[in-house]
Amino acid sequence: MHAVQPCLSGVEPLLLACTQVATFIGPTALTAASGFIFQRGAHLLLVTSRHVLLDRATDHRPQRIEFVLRAAGSDMAQQHRVSLPLQDNGTPLWRDTGGDVDVAALKIPAMAMPRHAQFCAFGIRHIQVQMHAARRGESLQLGGVPLGLHDTLHHLPVARSAVVASAFGVRFQRQGYFITEGPIHSGSSGAPVVRHNPDGDASLPWQLMGVHAPTPGMAARPKQPHASHGLHPAWYADALLVLTQ
Repeated sequence: MHAVQPCLSGVEPLLLACTQVATFIGPTALTAASGFIFQRGAHLLLVTSRHVLLDRATDHRPQRIEFVLRAAGSDMAQQHRVSLPLQDNGTPLWRDTGGDVDVAALKIPAMAMPRHAQFCAFGIRHIQVQMHAARRGESLQLGGVPLGLHDTLHHLPVARSAVVASAFGVRFQRQGYFITEGPIHSGSSGAPVVRHNPDGDASLPWQLMGVHAPTPGMAARPKQPHASHGLHPAWYADALLVLTQ
């Protein structure tokens, strides 16, 4: 069983729940994206976009991923880099819905977690399951690691502001996502889309609204039609209720 360490004093808990996700084949680095820690019961999981772990359209098939956690102590430059395999004899170790939802969850074995690593974790209590609970134009944040725009010394994510741009609760184009508007950059795939909730969990006062991802089927394309408008899909967070069972 994992024992979640208290969040570091003076550091926004949202930033300690998010991390960069780097993919590899052997020692060769492939891509970098974003993700976050999720806890359900005794299990910790890393959540990110599914296309980060496998994208058949572009033949992106990494063998392992690495993510970063804070080390104990006051020196924020000290961190642990955790490496996890993505397959076991050809069988994927992550879970997805098997459909179009571009979200995946990878269990973090207890033996892989560094001792005394300090982080925060989202849980079931953070998921916004009430549809129509958010208004268009309502403020959101994404805790991600955009390429070239994060702190490479401390490896802390940055929080980007966005707003709800489509009718929350209505599945846009009958897909499992809603639309956000904001200046989101490459490398943010897999970032949690959150709304501040001061009346909720005091240790992590954010509601988890969705998971940021590029338009399905366009994950690896450098130019996306919606990008110039600042419009981005966010898969509804209730997908994690299935993925983390």
